[in-house]
Amino acid sequence: MLDRRFIVENVELVEQNCANRGIKADVTRLVSQETERREMLQQVQELNRKANEVSKTIGKAKDAEEREARKEEGRKLRQQKDAAQADHDRLDTEIRDIQITIPNITHPDAPVGADDKANLELRRGKHEPPQFDFKPLDHVELCEKLDLLDLEAGARTTGHGFYFLKNEAVLLELALQRYVLDLLISEGFTPVVTPDLARDEIISGIGFNPRGPETQIYSIENADISLVATAEITLGGMYADQTLDAAKLPIKLCGASHCFRTEAGAHGRATRGIYRVHQFTKVEMFAFTLPNESDAMHDQLCDIECRLFDGLGVPYRVVDTATGDLGGPAYRKFDLEAWMPGRGDAGEWGEITSTSNCTDYQSRRLNTRCKKKGEKGTHFVHTLNGTAVAVTRAMIAILENNQQADGSVVIPEVLRSWVGRGKIEPRR
Repeated sequence: MLDRRFIVENVELVEQNCANRGIKADVTRLVSQETERREMLQQVQELNRKANEVSKTIGKAKDAEEREARKEEGRKLRQQKDAAQADHDRLDTEIRDIQITIPNITHPDAPVGADDKANLELRRGKHEPPQFDFKPLDHVELCEKLDLLDLEAGARTTGHGFYFLKNEAVLLELALQRYVLDLLISEGFTPVVTPDLARDEIISGIGFNPRGPETQIYSIENADISLVATAEITLGGMYADQTLDAAKLPIKLCGASHCFRTEAGAHGRATRGIYRVHQFTKVEMFAFTLPNESDAMHDQLCDIECRLFDGLGVPYRVVDTATGDLGGPAYRKFDLEAWMPGRGDAGEWGEITSTSNCTDYQSRRLNTRCKKKGEKGTHFVHTLNGTAVAVTRAMIAILENNQQADGSVVIPEVLRSWVGRGKIEPRR
């Protein structure tokens, strides 16, 4: 969340930022209540000072009557202090409730717009969209012919939006994980397999809403834990309430996990097949940095995503995400959108990765700090996250871009050692 003092001292900036992001937050009320809270805090401190002074005079009373009078005066002052403290704490809670709804400040270069239609294309990858001399199939049709996917069984066993991967698709999922992990380890990332559940306080700290009708999170009934929507949640939570040695930053982690999302409100063509599903496997990058190093780390994470998909031969473009399409914690976000020949009438771009610089928005909520040797005090670290691979979407891009006229699909060369073949062919 944003620093409370920063909000009070930059009201117009914060309100304009909320408007650019399409977020309703009562900034004016927060400022009013913060002024009242500060006054109440002074009152608490003054009443406490007076009560302490009275307490010191009790032993100097001339007689029992005066001693009792001073005790009574002290009791009244303590009661008044306790009442003022209760009012202060109530205001503090109400202020925080507003504070957590206010999104991060946005990078000045991020395009201003209501949704992804305002995203700005920055550059394209090494590979151009393929030119087919036949009508390309979408990934659902390809998977049917190649016997790679069973959506009906997923619906029977679990519900709509779940699926079974089969045959070479299973090997592709495992190969994609190994491919990205090998590259990330060579780049100094520590690999971890994360829990699939997290405490609601960690989920909220990262910036997700674990409860309510708008949540993307699956909650566990009668428990304070929920299924994670991304390993960003658990990776970010690893150092909650910790003070890190600044000399050891940056800390770079890559976490393999399942991801669970309700996809509330999802509709349209994007719900076909496995583009938008309730469970998928992902390898997530996460970094903790010094504040002055987060912009450079953000570029590094985006560069790694580009290298991964250039290596897979997937055509993509990099877009700077518009303000209205940013998540609350993100200061700036870059998306990779792959060309998906089977989407729409003539192919469309579809998001396959994103990487965000969240500055100190998450670390302030999770109380993750760093300390430099020889300096007084601590500082909130900056946190960043980036998708190395979301397996289902990467699989769509691979299948649709590498399909052949005979119905087969060529496997990217970098994955062949794990899949054990160079091509997936129709079943006979």
